[in-house]
Amino acid sequence: MNKSIVEMGEDVSGVNETKILSFGEELVGIEFNPSNDAGVAKVKQYMAEIANILKDSYTNDESRGPIKSLLFDHAIGELVSAQMAVVKVITFK
Repeated sequence: MNKSIVEMGEDVSGVNETKILSFGEELVGIEFNPSNDAGVAKVKQYMAEIANILKDSYTNDESRGPIKSLLFDHAIGELVSAQMAVVKVITFK
């Protein structure tokens, strides 16, 4: 099987960049904002940041046990609920 390299030149319009989302960005759906509302984007960014701080703290805690795991799961769920409620208020018509 022959493999060849194709030179694409300077205009690389056929290449798609894929951003790797952080835990928090994926959790809040950072890329989903069909109304392109600046307030929604800001809320999602803040909540993603909080989720990342929470996950880093939880992941780096070597003494975590079942209770801390339960609290982490609950906090993440509450964070998602709060984010969705705030977005609902911002976008309610």
